[in-house]
Amino acid sequence: MNAEELNSLRISGQPHLLVHVLPEEVFAAERIPGSLNACVYEMGFVDRLRELSPDPHTVIVVYGAGAGSMDAEQALAKLVSAGFLNVMSLKDGLDAWRAAGFPVEGHGRLPADPVIDGIYQVDTAGSVIRWTGRNLFNHHHGTVGLLAGEIHVSHGRLVSACFEIDLTSVLCEDLTDPAWNRMLIRHLQDSDFFDIRSHPVARFVVDSAEALPGATPGTPNFLLRGALTLRGVTRELGFPAVIASADGTRVTGQAQVEIDRTDFGSIYGSSRFFRFLGKHVVNDHIQLHLKIHADRP
Repeated sequence: MNAEELNSLRISGQPHLLVHVLPEEVFAAERIPGSLNACVYEMGFVDRLRELSPDPHTVIVVYGAGAGSMDAEQALAKLVSAGFLNVMSLKDGLDAWRAAGFPVEGHGRLPADPVIDGIYQVDTAGSVIRWTGRNLFNHHHGTVGLLAGEIHVSHGRLVSACFEIDLTSVLCEDLTDPAWNRMLIRHLQDSDFFDIRSHPVARFVVDSAEALPGATPGTPNFLLRGALTLRGVTRELGFPAVIASADGTRVTGQAQVEIDRTDFGSIYGSSRFFRFLGKHVVNDHIQLHLKIHADRP
């Protein structure tokens, strides 16, 4: 259905349901008069439509932002799959409606990306690093906490950042037997792995953050480069990360990082350094999933 056909339907008096399928803040800013709101990005989208239209034969027209956004297309597919029988979508959505000169209502202030600027202190309680270590036939996973951290951003550009990791906080989440769990933690904290008696804190200092071209929300948008110090050994480390903020007062960074523990002197169970390990082989690489929240004071 194009904009002219929808306008004809609106003034014809024929019963129908006109549904704006974007989030409520977009609905409040700009909508076709007479629209109802049901966000297609919500898990309860179909249930919401059943509340608005219990009769599956009702004529329903869904619309979204317009060209380049598959919101209305997805809404149409969901409703047809759920058994609604008379569903149509407005071609090119609000873009086409406005271009045709038809009226819109709302306060007109569409959501904009927040400005990230200033010095942000890491929320050590809300941030976490998840680790996974493997051998040839098994793996273990758990968490380790942050001791401190700071992120300096100037007009959306990362200037510097540093993070301190509290290796004394290492936990294992998959071993349910308390005795085995304690044994593994002792093993990880001794000189075979992290050597926390001599080096209880690891440190990562970001030297540069390069914006990745073509990045979209939800994909890595920066390439971080810096230096990781672990067990008293410093090595260069680079990885892509997603850095975002909902309101400008809190910054969140997420990344998947892989490090070679042997680069930092942890050679236990590595077949690069020992022969005849058999079942005692431990993979050299450790995977880390970073989720770091930082707030502006």
